[in-house]
Amino acid sequence: VSRIDPVAEARRYRDETYASKAPGLDAEHRALLQEELQSPCYDEVAFFVAFSKIVVRAKHELVVVDTAPTGHTLRLLDTAGSFHRQLVPHEPKPGQPRFVTPLMILRDPEVTKVFIVTLAETTPVLEAQALQEDLRQAGIEPFAWVINASLLAAQVTDPVLQQRANAEVPLIRRVAANLAKRVALVPFQVSEPTGPVRLREVAGANQSTARTIIPPA
Repeated sequence: VSRIDPVAEARRYRDETYASKAPGLDAEHRALLQEELQSPCYDEVAFFVAFSKIVVRAKHELVVVDTAPTGHTLRLLDTAGSFHRQLVPHEPKPGQPRFVTPLMILRDPEVTKVFIVTLAETTPVLEAQALQEDLRQAGIEPFAWVINASLLAAQVTDPVLQQRANAEVPLIRRVAANLAKRVALVPFQVSEPTGPVRLREVAGANQSTARTIIPPA
């Protein structure tokens, strides 16, 4: 498990850029370079470079990127799109090498499968729907939705929890009927499914959950 540290990546990117350009400059231009490297845009570039390295690895190994539905995700898509347009302004002519950008990898359903994880609650579903629309505008089609921590799927018996479970029904129906091509319902877990054994248990129990738990309209 790795994590992109924006501060560390920005520092590394600035140091590497300065080290590669400074030796050929005089003192005045080195000072200008140092000033230029303080621009906030280099933070975005550094983060995107680190993200790109991870995405490209997906061509040769299994890579899982866990990110929030707002903020970094949309920034990454915007930056990936800008980078893609600059690098590939037009289709290459026959015989020319074809560039592969991170956005191309994210758009390729044979390489990338996007799962939207949400809760059976109004606000999370609306946020997930907005994310799906943003992804589609970027040419990325979500593979499936995961409705996590579902009390309905947990088949609770407590009267109060049953009321909350019943409140999930219209949202689950909406996701299954109108928003998602595929849906997985993950029951609420008493303990976190940490480790491969617990994850296999949850996955095994969930194989038929979406078919048996989603109530008919």
